[in-house]
Amino acid sequence: MPDQISHIWSDAPAEDAGPPPGAAAGPPGQSRSTTVVLAPLEERSHTLVLRTIGSAVSLRRADVVATEAGEVVETNLRANTMVERGDVLLRLDDRTQRLSLEIAQANRDQAQATVTRYETLNNNGSSVVTDVALSEAEVALRLAQANVGLAEVALENRTIVAPISGRLGLSDVSVGDNLSSGDTVVTVDDTTTLLAEFEVPERSFGLLAEGKPVFITTPTHAGQVFEGSITAFDSRLDSITRSVTVQAEIDNAEGVLLSGMTFAVRMLEETAALPVVPATAITWDRGGAGIWVAAEGTASRVPITIRYRDGDLVWIETNAAIGSQIVIEGASKLRDGAQIAVAQPAEGQGI
Repeated sequence: MPDQISHIWSDAPAEDAGPPPGAAAGPPGQSRSTTVVLAPLEERSHTLVLRTIGSAVSLRRADVVATEAGEVVETNLRANTMVERGDVLLRLDDRTQRLSLEIAQANRDQAQATVTRYETLNNNGSSVVTDVALSEAEVALRLAQANVGLAEVALENRTIVAPISGRLGLSDVSVGDNLSSGDTVVTVDDTTTLLAEFEVPERSFGLLAEGKPVFITTPTHAGQVFEGSITAFDSRLDSITRSVTVQAEIDNAEGVLLSGMTFAVRMLEETAALPVVPATAITWDRGGAGIWVAAEGTASRVPITIRYRDGDLVWIETNAAIGSQIVIEGASKLRDGAQIAVAQPAEGQGI
């Protein structure tokens, strides 16, 4: 090296290289600290949400069945028509039954006249009518009256009426058809109240109670929520699906919903207050999950049991005291007894 350059180099002052990159600044001999963000440990309740799928039928529904055979002479079976209980839906040819009723009424009137005549003679002291004859005439009158009742029932059965109030379904019965006894004429659904049926898994059985509200939605009416309440649930689990069948009544007074619709069912349950932390506060080791609690400039790890998750929040069980400062950022860099330096959380950061 030339003498001129060597002289200049030897006269230059030495520069301090400073601490290695990433080391915390501080006086010689002081241990390094880890910068973390702290927040107080809070507790709050958690809303358990159970979602399942079900379908609904009318709470009151009936299949109208012909009890007599015969030719249809009149129908009032227009689909989706609202009917009241007792409204006439269909009439069968009843000429034979009307004639049978007239015969029965004539026999009753004759038997009644005989009894009246016998009673008059008996009351006047006539010996022509014996007590036995009067008794036989009274029995004949009772039989004639019973035959009138049977004839009236047979005539009534030729007219089919709505057994309940509700909405008529589709029917293929028309005037001129010949019905047989037992043929289904039409269905009637009272849709003012629907009965929804759905399955609840075994793990959520504790949410069930009679009267508990349920919330129903359907794609047909997007954005609209219908409220109902549980009325009954099965006493045993299905051995294959490991679920229990639940029934709930839904008010449908406006007639918006139809029997047979598929529903999305939602139930809510508020838990007791539990400690809640952000997911970033939880670390894992061989012993399981834990959080770091800060005190007097150091951090110590406390084990936890995770109960529920909802987005970035985790509800836990822990021995850490409510209100104690916990590490919510930087926990992954900590070791037991490590010195910590507290950084201010960003706006909106925390639990």
